[in-house]
Amino acid sequence: MSEETTAIFLPESQPDLPADRFLDRELSWLDFNKRVLDLAEDESVPLLERINYLSIFASNLDEFFMVRVASLKRRIATGIAVMSASGLSPQEVLSQISERTLELQKRHANLYTQTLGPALAAHGIQIEHWASLSDAEKNGLRDYFISQVFPVLTPLAVDPAHPFPYISGLSLNLAVVLRNPNSKAEHFARVKVPPLLPRYVKVSGSESRFVPLEDVMGQHLTELFPGMEVLQHHTFRVTRNEDLEVDEDEGENLLIQLEKELLRRRFGPPVRLEVAQDIDPQVLSLLQRELDIEPSDVYHLPEPLDLKSMSAFAFLPIPELHYEAHPKTTNRYLESDPDEAADIFASLREREVLVHHPYESFATSVQAFLEQAAADPQVLAIKQTLYRTSGDSPIVDALIDAAEAGKQVLALVEIKARFDEQNNIGWARKLEAAGVHVVYGIVGLKTHCKLSLVIRQEGSNLRRYCHIGTGNYNPKTARFYEDFGLLTSRTNVGEDLTKLFNQLSGHTAAPDYRSLLVSPNGVRDGLTERIRREIANHQAGKSARIRFKMNSLVDEQIIDELYRASMAGVSVEILVRGMCALRPGVPGLSDHIRVHSVLGRYLEHSRIFAFDNAGDPDVFIGSADMMHRNLDRRVEALVKIAQTDQIRQLHEIFDLGMSESVAVWELKANGGWSRETHNVVGEKLLDMQDVLMEKTLARKRLR
Repeated sequence: MSEETTAIFLPESQPDLPADRFLDRELSWLDFNKRVLDLAEDESVPLLERINYLSIFASNLDEFFMVRVASLKRRIATGIAVMSASGLSPQEVLSQISERTLELQKRHANLYTQTLGPALAAHGIQIEHWASLSDAEKNGLRDYFISQVFPVLTPLAVDPAHPFPYISGLSLNLAVVLRNPNSKAEHFARVKVPPLLPRYVKVSGSESRFVPLEDVMGQHLTELFPGMEVLQHHTFRVTRNEDLEVDEDEGENLLIQLEKELLRRRFGPPVRLEVAQDIDPQVLSLLQRELDIEPSDVYHLPEPLDLKSMSAFAFLPIPELHYEAHPKTTNRYLESDPDEAADIFASLREREVLVHHPYESFATSVQAFLEQAAADPQVLAIKQTLYRTSGDSPIVDALIDAAEAGKQVLALVEIKARFDEQNNIGWARKLEAAGVHVVYGIVGLKTHCKLSLVIRQEGSNLRRYCHIGTGNYNPKTARFYEDFGLLTSRTNVGEDLTKLFNQLSGHTAAPDYRSLLVSPNGVRDGLTERIRREIANHQAGKSARIRFKMNSLVDEQIIDELYRASMAGVSVEILVRGMCALRPGVPGLSDHIRVHSVLGRYLEHSRIFAFDNAGDPDVFIGSADMMHRNLDRRVEALVKIAQTDQIRQLHEIFDLGMSESVAVWELKANGGWSRETHNVVGEKLLDMQDVLMEKTLARKRLR
């Protein structure tokens, strides 16, 4: 099922608001990736962290083309594309994407070749070219090629008996031009750089000098084509449409249908062709013709292509080239004596616990909560949503242990989680084999909410223990994704989760909730109602303020509600990591709205929605971003935060993110982003994530 369809909201339906009030979402995404590139260019960032940002930029761009650009092209080709809310036609958006991407990719490539590559070499990490090697080193690499690379390669020639080969998406390839010495006829061949071999090959006798694998292959092509003359070779790379189209209304089992669609994904049409800067025009013409790709989708770049592969160096254990490590810590209310495990259920009977990852450990909070539930003989049932999890998931292991111990275990596995579909199919089958009740949610909706419900026998009563989070149940990403989670035994929350799980597994009618906002419909309606209440409070002279933190803000209805709040004089503060289609600071429209973005060592992923509510704060955390898909086509859940100290902690995030003492990006009315790293007297601004780590440790000391 495609992630996005035509917008359900038309800006012209609001004649009292200006028509040009929305920024384009696709171009806003490119601005987000530009902010990642800004970090790679920032000289104050440690070198290997800059290399990591360089790799992240490339990985992000790959996914953007595989999904967003591919979807836009498909809609243009089928005639269903409509004018975007920004007022740009689909063709105009595509043209601007091409123009901006070319500029960003060249800037990205030049950053590596002119700055980061030499900086690595200055620290002893040298990526060499073949010509700079000694004869002995070349001989050593020849031995490596013959023994380790040559047996894996499959040369594919193109001639009347051999059609142009299929080029897999994101693979790195050599385009080779050959000549038959007898007939003098020239031929084209393609050789794929094996993705399972190390992209950078160590030079013999050195631990810190490397040669790109494609360079080694290029120097030994005569071994692959004996009797032929190798005239030239060039690297190239194709990005394909890898979005999925699954019709859930068909009678076929969803899991089987999705597996078939995953096989078809590999053969999606090309949407981008990256080629070496010096590629021969005739070779390029052949690639364009055979791949059926437009000149505007061709990106000429300096080698090496695919800088995502630089992640191979980003995690080298050289402490002085990384950020100073943050200490690992357990939430102060979940700590235990060194010789015994914490009794999380006892802790939750005393108070609710708000955990903030990765500042506070996922393993000693959420993971421990589920592992303890699986092992506790008084626990009768566990209900769990799984959207993404790790390859060796202790969460899945805990659910299996619980089922094998005779507990009732329900796992709602979202098998349509993009690019994790195959993994989730595997987990679904593994869970089913262990006796877990596995369901796939509601037809037509992705289940994106992050929920755990544990039912425990305590005397003659049953008590519900819950976790509602902003991030996935993935111990690996929890080390670098910034997320909040609420652990609670609050009665209202437990009753609400029971209703929600029953709806997801039993397809009951949508119930009423007391502590949750649940989409579809409920999150949009609940936030809209609260925005309007802030307007009414302000007009009545009461305290009013709106603060949102999320990954993306592109839903036009929510944006218009925020515009109206600003027009009424309500202060609106927004922290957004990625896309933002709202224009702040427009006179008469958004004078009272400020939009900041925080990027850093951790991926800002939490969603917080806070309203002053005339001095009685109304604050929610949860899984929903402000996008059409989250509000209308997904099951999302926000939970109300009840404890005063936790509300204060969440407001600290906004206080920092809006502070002039912290380095952030600020969105301007024209759609541009600006960033200051030093104050007016030249002092370096604070890193928000470092400050939050310090505050986390300070809270522990104060307990």
